[in-house]
Amino acid sequence: MRTLQGPALFLAQFAGDSAPFNSWSAITKWAADCGYVGVQVPSWDKRLFDLDKAADSKTYCDDWAGEAAENGITVTELSCHLQGQLVAVHPAYDTAFDGFADPSVHANPVARQAWAVDQVKKVIRASNNLNLSAVATFSGALAWPYIYPWPQRPAGLVEAAFDELGKRWQPLLDLADENGVDLCYEIHPGEDLHDGVTFEMFLDRVNQHSRAKMLYDPSHYVLQCLDYLDNLDIYADRIGMFHVKDAEFNPTGRQGVYGGFQSWVNRAGRFRSLGDGQVDFGAVFSKLAAMDFDGWAVVEWECALKHPEDGAREGAAFVRDHIIRVTPHAFDDFASGGTDEAANRKMLGLDR
Repeated sequence: MRTLQGPALFLAQFAGDSAPFNSWSAITKWAADCGYVGVQVPSWDKRLFDLDKAADSKTYCDDWAGEAAENGITVTELSCHLQGQLVAVHPAYDTAFDGFADPSVHANPVARQAWAVDQVKKVIRASNNLNLSAVATFSGALAWPYIYPWPQRPAGLVEAAFDELGKRWQPLLDLADENGVDLCYEIHPGEDLHDGVTFEMFLDRVNQHSRAKMLYDPSHYVLQCLDYLDNLDIYADRIGMFHVKDAEFNPTGRQGVYGGFQSWVNRAGRFRSLGDGQVDFGAVFSKLAAMDFDGWAVVEWECALKHPEDGAREGAAFVRDHIIRVTPHAFDDFASGGTDEAANRKMLGLDR
C-alpha cells in the first residue's frame, strides 16, 4: 500500500487575466495559500508556461519549477487536454474546436491536426525536462457523433474510427516511452475513450502499449451511471492519474443522462464542488491506497453553483482529510505470538 500525494490543483479553471491568476509566481503563491502543495499545469496557457522553451530547454524548466518550489508548490504534471483533443476531430466539430488551436491553423483541419501532434510532442519532451512521469490528455474523437446508433451504424464504422485513432496515437505513445512518460487519457464523454470498453478498444489498436494509461475521474462515471468503484478494481494497473471531482445525478420524469439540452445548473447530471455531490470519496481513496497508487490527488474544480475560489480552498482541505496515510504494520500485530516454520507445522498437525 502507498500514501497518495497531495493535495494538488489543476490550474486550467483558474488561470485568467486578473491577479493573482495571470502569472506563474502569483498563481502558485495563491495555490499554496489555499493549502495546496502541488499544481497540474495547462501547457497551452502562455500566461503560466512557455511550452516552446520548456520542450527544448532544461534550464528554463529548472528555473520555472524552481520558482514554484520557492512558493511551496510542486509541479505534478503537465496537461495537453486541448491539444490532445485536436489529434482527432470529427468534421462536425471543426468550427467549435478551432478555438483550441493557434489562429494560423484555423479553418484548416489538416494543418490543425499537425499542429496538435507537434504540441503533444513538445509536452512529452517538456515533461522529460521537468522530470515528470505522466501527461494528462484527451484522446480526441472520430466516432463520438455516432454514439447513439440511430440511424443504424454501418458495419465497420466504429472499428475504422478506432483503427485511425490508434494509428494517430501510436507514434506519440512511442515517443512518450522514449521519454519515460505515461500518456494518461481522461475517460470523458465527448471523447472516443469515454468508458472502460472504449479504452480497451483503444488498447487493442496500440498493441496494449504500456504507456497508455487512464486519468481516473469518478465524476464522469457518475454522470454515465457507471460503477466508478468497480472501474478501479478492473483497471488498477492502468490508472496513471487521479482527478478529484464531484458530481451528482438526479434523474426526473423530464430528463436523464442526456440533460435535455439544459444549462449545467438545470441538468439532471451536473458537476459539484467536493463534498457537495454523490461520489463516495472515502471508498475511492481507500481503493487507491490499497492498490498502491502513489500519484497525486489533483482537484479539478468544476461546479455549477459555488464560487471557484471557495471551491478551491474547500477542496484542498477535503483532499487532505481524505488522503490515507497507510499503515506500516497490521493492526493486530500486538497479539502476534511470534512463530517460525516449525511452529507453523505443529499448529497444522503436520509433525504427528
